[in-house]
Amino acid sequence: MLKIGSHVSFRKDMQLLGSLEEALSYGSTTFMFYTGAPQNTNRIPLNKELTEKAKNKMIESGIDINDIIIHAPYIINLANSDENKYNFSISFLKQECKRCEELGVNKLVLHPGSHVGLGEEVGLNNIINALNEILPTTKTTILLETMAGKGTELGVSLDQIKTIIDGVNYKNIGICLDTCHLSDAGYDMSKFDDFLDSLNNLGLLDLVGCIHVNDSKNPMGAHKDRHENIGFGYIGFDNLIKIIYNDKLRNISKILETPYVEEFPPYKYEIEMIRNKEFDEGLKNKIKKN
Repeated sequence: MLKIGSHVSFRKDMQLLGSLEEALSYGSTTFMFYTGAPQNTNRIPLNKELTEKAKNKMIESGIDINDIIIHAPYIINLANSDENKYNFSISFLKQECKRCEELGVNKLVLHPGSHVGLGEEVGLNNIINALNEILPTTKTTILLETMAGKGTELGVSLDQIKTIIDGVNYKNIGICLDTCHLSDAGYDMSKFDDFLDSLNNLGLLDLVGCIHVNDSKNPMGAHKDRHENIGFGYIGFDNLIKIIYNDKLRNISKILETPYVEEFPPYKYEIEMIRNKEFDEGLKNKIKKN
């Protein structure tokens, strides 16, 4: 079974159950969500009854909770040496890991961080030290997302990802690949098998726990991080299909983070297009009409 889904909402009234129902409405077999707004610290108490209802409905629907992904908020920056911001990021990420455990979700995607002018070496060391403080406190696996290289982002190259992982003393660490970010960082997604070979040669292939499937509004190496709908960007439909159906990543959750078409979510139609393996040039018009 193809493990394909999208980012979905997590609202106060329905929480995990609402996230699941939204995902099912798109024809998804997996999904990803934030447990609160990604830009702030506001977090609603988790409702155990809704969580249990969601878990039961997942079983009925054939969705494995082990395939579900939570995304950590953007405000966490483990690379920053500022004592208050650094300690806040560690504390808040520990809380997010606890929320993962309460929800029964075991994978948390994290942007590694930005060194904010401190330099790559300092930033990477800060991330390593923070993760070595966080990881022994949780059963959650933290997946480091590959980044586009905007500003002073870290995790842009495979070497940076490997440096972090090699410095971590715990096994609950992994990788989330993002196709838009990889392309924007300079990796050729038309040669994805070569990319996987590089990943394997670094001993990182088995650590991939999630893939964000996004086209890119910008050409390879642009370092812009602007997602585009599947097949409408510089990566292209055929290349993304080859990535989604790559045998080496068969059991990995593929998550769409593509932009809304005006105010409409595209995921039902993109998932259908992916399953059919046939690009629909009129997709955006179809979404707006329906």
